[in-house]
Amino acid sequence: MPHLVTICGSLRRGSYNAALIRAYETLATAGTTLEAGRIDDLPLYNEDVRQAGFPESVQRLRGQIERADAVLIATPEYNYSMPGVLKNAIDWASRPPQQPFNEKPVALTGASPSALGSARAQYHLRQCFIFLNAFVLNQPEVMVIHAHERFDGNGKLVDQATRQIIAQHIEAFHRFIDRVAR
Repeated sequence: MPHLVTICGSLRRGSYNAALIRAYETLATAGTTLEAGRIDDLPLYNEDVRQAGFPESVQRLRGQIERADAVLIATPEYNYSMPGVLKNAIDWASRPPQQPFNEKPVALTGASPSALGSARAQYHLRQCFIFLNAFVLNQPEVMVIHAHERFDGNGKLVDQATRQIIAQHIEAFHRFIDRVAR
C-alpha cells in the first residue's frame, strides 16, 4: 500500500481543503498511509536564501515528498488560480538539485464554496507539474463545489455523492501509482 504525502493549499483554520484531506484519510484503503506535508512555516521563496542552503522547513518538505510514493494536493481557488502559499511551497520544493516531483505520481483535489470547486486552481497546478515532470492523475477529477453545503460545522464530509467520488479517486490513484511504479 502506498505512502502519500498530503499538501493542503489553505492555511485557514476550518479550511474545507483540510477537511477534504481528512475525508481522504477516512476513506483511504487499509494500509495506505497519509502524512501531512506542512507548508505554513516556509519562508517566501528567495533565491539568495536558497543559495545559502535550504531552510530546515524546506528540507523537511522536500524529504517528505522524496520519500513518499505519491503526493495528494487539496487546494482552494484564489483569484482564478492556486493560492500563493501553495505556489510558494512548490517553488521551494522543486529547486535543484534532485527536485522531488520528478516522475512522482500526483493527485489533485479541491473544495470551494464556488460553483467550480477549484477547477481553475487545479488546471494551473497541472501546468506547474508538466514542467516538473510529475505524473498527474487525469481522472476522475474531484472538484468539490459548494463546499459549505458538503461539510458539517465540524468539518466532516457529510455529502454521500462526494464521498463516493473521493473513494473512486482513491482507487484510481492506487492503480495509477502502481502503473507509474512499473
